[in-house]
Amino acid sequence: MSTAVSLSGGQVLTSQGRFEVADLHIADDRIADSPAADPLRIDCRGYWVLPGIVDVHGDAFELELHPRPGVDIAFPIAMASVDRQLLANGIVTAFHGLTVSWEPGARSLDAGRRFMEGLQALRPRLTADHRVQLRWETFAHDAIDDVAAWLAQQPTPAVAFNDHTTATMEKVKAGNHQKLGQWAQRAGVTVEEYLAEVDSVGQRAPEVPAKIRKVADLAGRHGAVMLSHDERSRGERTVHRGLGMTVCEFPLAPEVAADAITNGEHVILGGPNVIRGGSHTGALSAEDAIRDGLCSVLASDYYYPSLLHAAERLVDRGVLPLKDAWSLVSRNPAAAMGLQDRGTLDAGHRADVVVIDGSGPWRLVHTIAGGQVISLGR
Repeated sequence: MSTAVSLSGGQVLTSQGRFEVADLHIADDRIADSPAADPLRIDCRGYWVLPGIVDVHGDAFELELHPRPGVDIAFPIAMASVDRQLLANGIVTAFHGLTVSWEPGARSLDAGRRFMEGLQALRPRLTADHRVQLRWETFAHDAIDDVAAWLAQQPTPAVAFNDHTTATMEKVKAGNHQKLGQWAQRAGVTVEEYLAEVDSVGQRAPEVPAKIRKVADLAGRHGAVMLSHDERSRGERTVHRGLGMTVCEFPLAPEVAADAITNGEHVILGGPNVIRGGSHTGALSAEDAIRDGLCSVLASDYYYPSLLHAAERLVDRGVLPLKDAWSLVSRNPAAAMGLQDRGTLDAGHRADVVVIDGSGPWRLVHTIAGGQVISLGR
């Protein structure tokens, strides 16, 4: 339960990008411009007081739900664990990257239905603000009615338009079966059955452009944020922009990112890319893109701790000052996802705050989510 809180004497990051030694006040679930009567006082002297992290795309929850092939954990147990992981890493708003595919198994339409139903029921019991980025595979024709129904829910999901199917078909055609066993295992089928699924869905390729337009129209009518994914060229970015996909997620070429930034759009790359010193798939280096002004948002992707420590790495390596590095994980992602009530510590905003000891390797001391204080040790 939220309460009145005063964070005393910390170095507070203001919305103007300055650090000021000040007290930050919280009343109920909002940042207040003056202290409430008899607040809980938390000594923050020597610590940074920063806006909470907003994660626009994270799918590490999949490992909690399915820790081993063929092993499923009950949704409330798995997502309670995810909630605590988020808070322990300073993430107070999380868009779960829910892949809705034609595949059987963990990323199937039925699995998506179970996730969406389970999250709606569990959300009031969770501390972080759990939201959804629907990663609709553009060959998942049978999912469109469900996507339409989910778009009517509150909070409105974001929609990312993913086409991993074309690359899969190209690999199969070229005889490159390197990852087929892994994908088949995830889907809970044999390699032969997976190949048959790929062949079946590939026959419907001519239907895909019309289905993309249909889903984009549905998302637009609900005011959903739309994200493109893995774009290879400026031409793709132009087409997707015309459909309303105004957030560019994981572009595969620097010219695509440059085109998005030039047009005032946010570009998302992965936090793990930063902390590892490069992409594990050989795609754009996030650190290089940030240095070149081609990335405005970082996402946890598959590893929740990456956002906190990506900001740390960028500061330690002199790529960005703290205020700008922190914008990549708080202010900018909030703006990209249309969340106007968070990302800065302005009065009236949702009370999402992290307190960090930056005197050595960064250490998260407190996370405050919607006014609820989670102390992580001093």
